[in-house]
Amino acid sequence: MDSSGRIRLVGLDGIRGLAALFVVLHHSYLMAFPGFPETHAPAWTGFLLYGHFAVVVFIVLSGFSLAVSPARNGWRLDSKAKFARRRAWRILPPYWPALVFSLIIAWTLVPQPGEGVPTGKSVVLYGFLLQDVFGSPSPNGAFWSIAVEAQLYFVFPLMLLALRRAGAAVMLGVTTAVVVLIGALAPHVSVVDALTRFTPQFAALFAAGVVAAGIVSAQEKWHRVRWQWWAFAAVVPVIALIVVMGPVWTTSNFLWVDLAAGPAVALLLVAVATRQPKPLVRLLDTAPMRSLGSFSYSLYLTHAPIVVVAYTFVVGPLFGTGLGAFGVMLLICVPVTVAFARGFAALFEIPFVKHRSWAALKGSVAAKPKIEEPVPATE
Repeated sequence: MDSSGRIRLVGLDGIRGLAALFVVLHHSYLMAFPGFPETHAPAWTGFLLYGHFAVVVFIVLSGFSLAVSPARNGWRLDSKAKFARRRAWRILPPYWPALVFSLIIAWTLVPQPGEGVPTGKSVVLYGFLLQDVFGSPSPNGAFWSIAVEAQLYFVFPLMLLALRRAGAAVMLGVTTAVVVLIGALAPHVSVVDALTRFTPQFAALFAAGVVAAGIVSAQEKWHRVRWQWWAFAAVVPVIALIVVMGPVWTTSNFLWVDLAAGPAVALLLVAVATRQPKPLVRLLDTAPMRSLGSFSYSLYLTHAPIVVVAYTFVVGPLFGTGLGAFGVMLLICVPVTVAFARGFAALFEIPFVKHRSWAALKGSVAAKPKIEEPVPATE
C-alpha cells in the first residue's frame, strides 16, 4: 500500500501488453499457416491458434480495472454520466483514427482475409460500434471485440447495483446462469442463437473481473491467500480440455471454454495485484512491460492491417506458407507493429489518457508528443 492506504496495482499493464502482443503473433501465425482452425502447423506452435483467449484476458482485466475504484467506494460510481464520458474519452479517440487507417489499407492495398472490401455500411456500423449487431465487411479483424467491450460498459452499472443489493456471489452467479442458459438453448432456439453473435460469455468474464477487484480491495487477510496456486489449479483443466479436444472442437465451443477460462484469469489478476508470485510481478512491472502496456490498446487496434500487408506484399510472394514464412512474419511484424503502435499512441491514445478533458488537452497541444508512464490500472 502507499501512504494513503491505497493498493498500488502493479503488473497489470504488463499483462495487457503481453496479451496485445500475443494477438499480433496469432494473426501473423494465421497468415503463415492458413486454414484456421486446422492449419497443419507444427504441434509445438499450436498455442498460437488461440488468440481469442487474449481477448478473454482483456475482458476480465477490463471488468477488474473498472471495478477497483467502485469496490473501494461501496460499489458505487461517482456519476453514471461521468463514467460514460470517461469511457468514451478513453476508447474512441484511438479507435476512430485506427478505423480510418484500416479503411484506407483495405480500400487501397488489401482487405482483411476472408472479407470483402469495406462498404459505406461498414463505415457506419464500425464507426458507431455496431459491428456485432449487423453484418458488413470488416476493415480490421481485431475490431469485433471493441463493440463488445463498449456494450459491457452499459451493463457495468447494473452489475454494481446487483453487488450492492445482493452481493458478489449472486451477481456473478446470475450473470453466469444467463449465459449458460443462452448457450444451452442456442442450438435449439433460433432467436436465442442470434444472441450468440454478441459473445454473451464475455458478460460473465467481465463480471468475474469485477468480483476479483472486490477481493483485491477487501480486507488484508485475503491478500495472504496464495492466489497464484488457485489460478494454476483453475487453468490446468482448461488447458487439458483444449489439448484433448483439439482446435476444431475448441473454436466451435468458445462460449463454454471461455466460461471455464474466466475464473483462472480472474484469479491470476488477483494474484498479480496482490504481488504474487513475486518473480512474475517483477517481470510484469519492468519498464519494457509497463511501456508495452501503455500503448497496448493502440497495438491491438492497428496491427491487423499491417500484418496482412506484410504477408500479401512481402512474405507470401517470397516465402509462401509454413514455418519459414512464419519466422519472417515475426521478424517483420513484431517490430513494425510495435513501433507503429507506439507512434500512433503518442498521437491518439496517450494524450487522452493523460488529459481527461478538452480544456486540459488543448493546454498541452504545444508539448511534444511522447509515450508517458502508463496510468495505474485503477483508472
